[in-house]
Amino acid sequence: MGLGELLARVPDGWSRTTHDGRRYGVTRTARAGGRAVSVYAEELGGTDVVSANVYLTGEDGAHLRPCEMPTEKVLAFLREATFEG
Repeated sequence: MGLGELLARVPDGWSRTTHDGRRYGVTRTARAGGRAVSVYAEELGGTDVVSANVYLTGEDGAHLRPCEMPTEKVLAFLREATFEG
């Protein structure tokens, strides 16, 4: 599954998800006409955070820019999170 497909799994606005046995509150915010998307997840009742920006360009697809964390942490979260709803 590509980055664009992983990002499409995250609902717009605020939602709840489970990842690695822990619950998170996730916010997805689109900017620049949907060409820039921010994903911010906070563990509910814990200290873990997942944060990244994704830039969607016509020619090159999607570019992931994690916020002060390894790329693999963000990708694992996007791949494995189970969103409620």
